[in-house]
Amino acid sequence: MNIYFSILCFFFPPVLGSVVSFVFNGGGLASVVLIATGKRRFNADLPMIWLTAAIYAYCAANLMASIVNNSFVRDAPHLIPLVTFLFFPLSYSTWSITSKTTLARIIVLSSMVACFVALLMAVIQQYWGGVRAEGGAGNAIVFATVVCLAVMVCVAGALSGIERARNPLFYATLAGTIAIIYSGSRIVWLALLIAGIAVLLIHRQRLRGRNAVRLLRLLVAVGIVIAAFGFQAISGRVDFLHADWDALGTHGNYDTSLGLRVALWEIGLKAFHDMPLFGHGVGATQLLIKQGFHDQFAMDAGFNHFHNGFLTALVQAGILGAATLAAIFVVAAGNAARVLRNSSDPVERFGATMIVIVVITYLTAGMTGILVGHDILDSVLMVFLVCGTYLASGRQAPLVEPPATRELLRARQ
Repeated sequence: MNIYFSILCFFFPPVLGSVVSFVFNGGGLASVVLIATGKRRFNADLPMIWLTAAIYAYCAANLMASIVNNSFVRDAPHLIPLVTFLFFPLSYSTWSITSKTTLARIIVLSSMVACFVALLMAVIQQYWGGVRAEGGAGNAIVFATVVCLAVMVCVAGALSGIERARNPLFYATLAGTIAIIYSGSRIVWLALLIAGIAVLLIHRQRLRGRNAVRLLRLLVAVGIVIAAFGFQAISGRVDFLHADWDALGTHGNYDTSLGLRVALWEIGLKAFHDMPLFGHGVGATQLLIKQGFHDQFAMDAGFNHFHNGFLTALVQAGILGAATLAAIFVVAAGNAARVLRNSSDPVERFGATMIVIVVITYLTAGMTGILVGHDILDSVLMVFLVCGTYLASGRQAPLVEPPATRELLRARQ
């Protein structure tokens, strides 16, 4: 079951979008039952405990914001998605009965297939639908974010030696890169570049001989692909950015993609200054944005976040919320850094690389979009943190034998 569950968690995000949320949360509920009935043991690895503390502190900060604002009833529907975060240690305990080598290969191969399917969907949506590629996520930035993770997993899998069939990973990297270009998500293009450099630096000791030749081929191929397939898309998005910047700077026009983001940041900063410590509560965001556009810009516009993950956390849960959100990524990065500094085991280093990939991708994309608070992004973040932490620094948990099996073993002995 863990093998099938892992395949779905890494294949579904670009392809079927929100289905991954049902899969991960369903697995979390199953983990609760298994641990409560004694069929699985709670696996209390120290790195997992530290990360759990940071995640639970973030959930507590959001709950406290609602209590302080006396808005628990209003905020309740927005607090329910935090259950995804609460499943972290329970899912870790269930996932960690899987062989590390087996899990690592499943992650790489599932991500590889996801890249190919993502490209197919992107081409269909781009040329037949006439829209920016958004895969099964229904959102171009979310689609690009999860494909970026899949692409980087393919690169890490090839460089770490987890999967020896490197040619398919090479082509999957190209496929995923094209899908990201078709999404038109400029911030994820930057995330892909930064994460790619980080992965190459982590595995720089292996970039010799044949690996160096393969890397050179990959870089040349990516350049050709971008020139052939992405030039028009990239130049078009850059032209839009330049036009938006000119409209904002010269004419003070906020009715553009960039202008709306700047307006949201100004509204968010004002809302944060009004209630800096505990924030306004997670359910106040849409009302604050709508009122802010009306009062500050005489515009009728509505959004459910401030297009900056930490600003959204500051408004919703104050300084405490933003600090605990940052702590999740700091603790995760610290766990990964210790492993990369001290371990030469390829599976452990692959797990640490997964954590580095997800931290860089989320923090970069979250600067102008959603960091957490989206069902797909929340589930995928937990999937990567669970698997990355287990592979990097976890202990494989023993299976709990059913009573009948234990009695049979005793009788045989």
